[in-house]
Amino acid sequence: MKILESKINKTLFLVISILAMGTVGYMLLSHYTFVDALYMTVITVTTVGFGELRPFTPVEKIFTIFLILTSITVFGYAVSAFSEYLVSGKLFEHFKHKKVEKQIAHLKGHTIVCGFGRNGKQAILKLKNYNKKFVVVEKNKERIETLDAEGVLNIYGDATLDETLLKAGIENAAFLITALPSDANNLFVVLTVSQLNKNCKVISRASNDSSFSKLKIAGASNVIMPDKLGGDHMASLVTTPDVIEFVDRLTIEGETTANLEEIDVNDLPKKYLNKTLLDLDLRRQTGCTVIGFIKPDKEYIINPEADCKLIEGSHLIVLGRRNQILKLRELF
Repeated sequence: MKILESKINKTLFLVISILAMGTVGYMLLSHYTFVDALYMTVITVTTVGFGELRPFTPVEKIFTIFLILTSITVFGYAVSAFSEYLVSGKLFEHFKHKKVEKQIAHLKGHTIVCGFGRNGKQAILKLKNYNKKFVVVEKNKERIETLDAEGVLNIYGDATLDETLLKAGIENAAFLITALPSDANNLFVVLTVSQLNKNCKVISRASNDSSFSKLKIAGASNVIMPDKLGGDHMASLVTTPDVIEFVDRLTIEGETTANLEEIDVNDLPKKYLNKTLLDLDLRRQTGCTVIGFIKPDKEYIINPEADCKLIEGSHLIVLGRRNQILKLRELF
């Protein structure tokens, strides 16, 4: 039984069992009421020295002796377990896990980040900047201590295991980023998520070209190859330096520093649904420019025409200066 895996749980189970056994025993042997039987059990196992409610028969005395000896053993184990937890810090860790489990249980639509390496750190930094709720899964104890010190919600365990992802709230998660160093482990995570939550969008890291197609087949919505992206970026600084420099200045770092914004058409006022970009007139209202349109089937249109219809389920990519983006957020 999983509930008995912890020494604290075992101790509580044994203490409750002793109290239940004593109460039932006195009710059967001495015909006490429940309250009297519980009272006799408590004063017996705690050895406070009070007398019995009425003289015991030999059978009752033998049962009481057995109850005393058993309770001494159980309470000895309880003191030993509690001392071990207190000295080793496991007691505080136990309560920390309980607190984390409660916090995760209340999360809906959050992001799970598997791995707190270089890529994982960059991922949670961006999520923090956008005030997104997330949980980090990591099996390195030192990194867990770092996350605790930073106040980051985390789960200690192997991300490739079902039980670890369940603890991280995978059933209610909207996104999962797996940034583990091994492509094989990332593949295991993607397969696990596809079984536990088919609606969860998975973004996976990959090191080898051969892993790209496997991760996509397994169910990853997006596969990112950091080394390849870095090489492409450096080469682009040689071939088209001014274009890349301009794009680098289009920051999307956070809620207050963005030049690019994504708008869900469903979040716009109802009067704009099935209208055109010309009707929306973002340029006049905010100063921002629509540079991209994403159809519900994920077809991307760069620099859409003014007569492009704002159909349900579509998205707009908007470009503007920081003050214009802030005005855009105030309006929509």
